[in-house]
Amino acid sequence: MVKGNDIETVTLEEWGADIYPKLSWFKQNKVSSAHIMVVGCGALGNEVIKNLALFGVGNLVLVDFDTCEFSNLTRSILFNSDDAQKHRYKVEAAAESIKRINPNINVKTIVGDISYSVGLGLIRQMNAVVGCVDNRWARYCLNRLCMRAGVPWVDGGLNALEGVAKVFIPGKNCYACTLEPSALAELKRSTSCAVAIKRNQESGRVPTTPVVASIIGAVQAQEAMKLIHKEELESGELTSLCGKMFCYDGQYMSVRLISHQAWDDDCPVHENWSPIVKSPLNNLNTVEEVLSWLKKKFSTDHVEIVLRNHSWVDFIEDRESGKIYNVMLPEAEVPAFIESDEVLRSKPMGQFYQHTIRNINSDFKDKDLTLSQLGIPEMEVLYVRTQNEEKYVELRVGSEELGILVQTRGEPS
Repeated sequence: MVKGNDIETVTLEEWGADIYPKLSWFKQNKVSSAHIMVVGCGALGNEVIKNLALFGVGNLVLVDFDTCEFSNLTRSILFNSDDAQKHRYKVEAAAESIKRINPNINVKTIVGDISYSVGLGLIRQMNAVVGCVDNRWARYCLNRLCMRAGVPWVDGGLNALEGVAKVFIPGKNCYACTLEPSALAELKRSTSCAVAIKRNQESGRVPTTPVVASIIGAVQAQEAMKLIHKEELESGELTSLCGKMFCYDGQYMSVRLISHQAWDDDCPVHENWSPIVKSPLNNLNTVEEVLSWLKKKFSTDHVEIVLRNHSWVDFIEDRESGKIYNVMLPEAEVPAFIESDEVLRSKPMGQFYQHTIRNINSDFKDKDLTLSQLGIPEMEVLYVRTQNEEKYVELRVGSEELGILVQTRGEPS
């Protein structure tokens, strides 16, 4: 709000107060107290984030591991040439821009990959998650986390002048269940946005346009707003895209709504992690401290932490020479470890045997390591096995900034 030559900020409750309440279903208090995570801050993510900020959503979590490039600027409203010049992280540039749009929004940024950098405890705090990723593996991982947490999510995808949007709600629709066997086989094949853009530029075509990103991003943001208004959805005042797929084709100017629902009761991705046991632990505690607390909490000496999203690599072995290379890193960091070594980099990846540890118990040799060093993110939910039971233990907030964000919503239902 501009007053004279000064900028007068408004509260989140006042944001859009003269406009949005004219929508019969819109509840500003629900929107201003809502928590939404946006995964992927490229062209599509930019549009979603911008729309959510304009709606006055109170709390956003932005997740992306990539940096700004000049090739992003033709499709990304939240980035500028300075961001590209400095190769700023996309989450940081986007957060700064939306704070200019709506200074009252609480923004948490995570520079990381959805497959291993985001704690399930954080996702449990969300009203909805919006996926703006560019590959099946990221969607699969996001879907798995949301199913475990019982949180709905909105998916979007772009291809040239085409775009799609879908909604997945635990108990009703599952992304993994919609995939054909051939798609499942390709899950781990991921192409970064920068590589995709380069390849398409070389072949003389543009991968996406700002128009199609704007259209699909608008649909995603609108569906996220509906998920915030849960009671209105349940009463029938609003209708969700869940079970359907919105398809836009800009080249031939067509819009279709087709059935896209699947729920297989035997799908392993549907494992809802509950009940959750709260703990005083965080990812800065050592393995020794965590195991000790778990044994005392569950009154047993037989405890192990099963790394479901992460794994620990203590060494790799050259199959040809038999030489051992000590790694001592989370599995996700092994490729960078190999790339940083001139000798290892010159060898084919298939030449290495990787010794991976997924069960952390009393036999683990490096119990002085912290959970963070093992690659376990803040607010993760640990999958714990005792002698007779399986438990889900949530790590507490490990930073003041995140604490402010999460506490505004309170305990999840």
